[in-house]
Amino acid sequence: MTGPDAGTGLEAGPLSKDCVPAWLELLGAVERADRAGEHIDAEELNEALSDPKLDLEQDTLGLWEGSRLVAYAVVHTPHGALDVARFQGDAAVHPERRRRGVGSRLVAWMEERATARHAALPDLSALPGELLLDGRTKDEGLRHLAEGCGYTPCRWWFEMKHPLTGDAPPARPAPEGTRVVPFDSVYDEATRLAHNDAFRDHWNFAPFDRTDWNTWVTGAGSFRPAMSRLLVTDTGGPGGTARDGARGTPPVDEVAAYLLAEESEADTAATGRRDCHVGYLGTRRAHRGRGAAPALLTELLRAARAAGYDTASLTVDTVNPSGALGFYEGAGFVVDRESVTYARPLGTDRTS
Repeated sequence: MTGPDAGTGLEAGPLSKDCVPAWLELLGAVERADRAGEHIDAEELNEALSDPKLDLEQDTLGLWEGSRLVAYAVVHTPHGALDVARFQGDAAVHPERRRRGVGSRLVAWMEERATARHAALPDLSALPGELLLDGRTKDEGLRHLAEGCGYTPCRWWFEMKHPLTGDAPPARPAPEGTRVVPFDSVYDEATRLAHNDAFRDHWNFAPFDRTDWNTWVTGAGSFRPAMSRLLVTDTGGPGGTARDGARGTPPVDEVAAYLLAEESEADTAATGRRDCHVGYLGTRRAHRGRGAAPALLTELLRAARAAGYDTASLTVDTVNPSGALGFYEGAGFVVDRESVTYARPLGTDRTS
């Protein structure tokens, strides 16, 4: 879509890297109004637009008022979905343009795009389709918009923090037959395989292929390998293919569990405080119940404190099947913010 948008009277067109300054200005206005604690910088926006699986012409929409971007929407396709094809919507409207039908227009556009992609991809069209919208539980504007468009809450999330003050927690021993090592690129593929095994029983999980893993996990600008830790076996295993079978390369020990850390430079710039975020923490199913996660999390808290971070943080599904919420509370994390995911089946009448 390029040209005037019939629903809003605004100029419409896809996003591109040329839009990043205007996009950044829009997100800044949204954060100042909503105070959601969500900060982003130009590097992160450029990174998002560089996703090789994102079709900028078809999967993104910007609405302009002259040279000012006043709203945007992006639809992410759930490649590799296993049970339900849950398309992820990302959108925002400038505070000055709210309550004027722009949000509803963005939701309708995202539904149209998700429905088209769902029908066009054979591996997804065989599954039920949904569109997801995320936001803070206290965001009444989003709640009214979502409910008015036929969406219902389907999942709740706690964003938890742990102050890194006082004495460091005592180190915890690794389970027998394993050892904790810093993340190294030699373990990258083995870690991806471990993640796909660890999370296959979690809601909305789709296995990471190598492209998505590099885009969103270990290739992301926020990834902090120096803070990340792996629990590896001493006997080798599936991780032996982690270096793609290079001749003369010794086998890589299996990754039994992993903790991948992140840091948002935009958050640090906005708050003046450094936070070490637990982006991914998982244990292979065969290694559960042996203390893998506590050993890794304790190591992260000790390392982050020594590195000068002010806090550690993570996000947890409130109904995580592994009992993660209770584990994190026991480790000293407390709820800082709450978020909600709204969902609506694709191809259904909003009035039904």
